[in-house]
Amino acid sequence: MAHDVAGRDTPAGGRRIASVCVFCGSSAGSKPEYGAAAAGLGREIGRRGLGLVYGGGNIGSMGVLARSALEAGAHVTGIIPRRLYDLVEHVDLDELIVAETMHERKAGMNERADAFVAMPGGIGTLDELFEAWTLRQLGFHDKPVGLLNTLGFYDPLVLFLRRVANEGFLREFMLDDLLVDEDPGRLLDRLESAPPIREPKLAERHR
Repeated sequence: MAHDVAGRDTPAGGRRIASVCVFCGSSAGSKPEYGAAAAGLGREIGRRGLGLVYGGGNIGSMGVLARSALEAGAHVTGIIPRRLYDLVEHVDLDELIVAETMHERKAGMNERADAFVAMPGGIGTLDELFEAWTLRQLGFHDKPVGLLNTLGFYDPLVLFLRRVANEGFLREFMLDDLLVDEDPGRLLDRLESAPPIREPKLAERHR
């Protein structure tokens, strides 16, 4: 079913994380390992009884992720901008939400998730990743953020972020806060056990 963004409470449960927002691409990528990683993450989310929130697409990594999560019993919520909704076919999801803008889409994803994972993807994935991570840094939420580093896809980005930190534009505690792992299950374990973001000391605030 499809409806406008109206807000939905995060699923209640006895765990810190009940739903995971996954940022990923509408493309499959150049290597089969990317699709396998999407399928593995979807299965692991379902196996743990977690909900999946994602961008609502039916092709590429998005489609593989959603179908695998559904088959594993996860409650899957897709949030898609109307511009794309009118152009594509859709996976039969538990919930499909149509947002009028990309800003509204990302706000809906942020509201409905307890943690964020970025899979290999393009500039849209990177946009979503950095917005979620920035909001955590600024204290708008305390939801952990991680990278599924399939085939070392994010190694160059992590190296660049290390350069950013070394040049004084990113505090070390925030770089350490970004969880990076190549294994879907291990990454989810780390997200579920992630401590609250550490408040920097006064000297760190002014670096």
